[in-house]
Amino acid sequence: MATGESQQAQQNWRYCGGQIKLWRESAGVTRQGLADEAGYDYEYVKSMECGRRRPTLRLLQIADQMCRAGGKLTAAHEFMKPERFRSYAEDYVRYEADAISAGCYQPLHIPGLLQTEETMRALLNAYLPPLDDETIDERVAGRLGRQALMDKRTRAFSFVIGEAALRNPVGGGDVHKRQLLWLLELGGARNVTIQVLLFVGAGPGVDGPFVLLETVEHELLVYEEGHETGRLYADADKVSAIVQRHAMILRQALSPDESARFITELVEEL
Repeated sequence: MATGESQQAQQNWRYCGGQIKLWRESAGVTRQGLADEAGYDYEYVKSMECGRRRPTLRLLQIADQMCRAGGKLTAAHEFMKPERFRSYAEDYVRYEADAISAGCYQPLHIPGLLQTEETMRALLNAYLPPLDDETIDERVAGRLGRQALMDKRTRAFSFVIGEAALRNPVGGGDVHKRQLLWLLELGGARNVTIQVLLFVGAGPGVDGPFVLLETVEHELLVYEEGHETGRLYADADKVSAIVQRHAMILRQALSPDESARFITELVEEL
């Protein structure tokens, strides 16, 4: 089963895959026959019928035609759409939408709220195990939708980006250049602060990314994300530790003006 999908999504996959199999067997269609007609290999179709993969729209359409299901299988696609956010990030996204301020530290990637669509697609296209086109489109749409939060000028956003993220040409030189120029434009908004943390050796910046959120009730929350996990918490001791690290990272980072000059120099090098 794919990681990062909600339990409900996985149940939908299993139910839909089971229906495909029932209709196929009732119509006397072999799995290999369905695979050949859809242009998939046998094991790929088997994994969808068993609920290990999300049944694609193409498979549903071909199965509907071959099994004479009268649109009943194709109609399931509405419930098979990929989720825009990984299941472990859903709580964070809800809190982020209502937060009055956010402080983000990301040493290796351009933060999602600051990414261009080209950068998003380059990162998602490189994801392993590979994502299908529909999932990539949905996740790009979700990330672009989140960026509208920064249009609300009464909410403050602070970003510290590691030097490594700014030097890594995700998507190639031209894509990266447009990404850096977009950072310079976003950094001009009165509610957005972008700072650069240069390579500084030992320090709290090497301990990984995090986001500090302040709710409308002025409660502080921390979100930390790894390869296949994410954790949102409000434990006072743990939050305090991140607040201290964040304060030190801000002190070590270049000022917003210095950061803009540094990014400008990187643009000129491309």
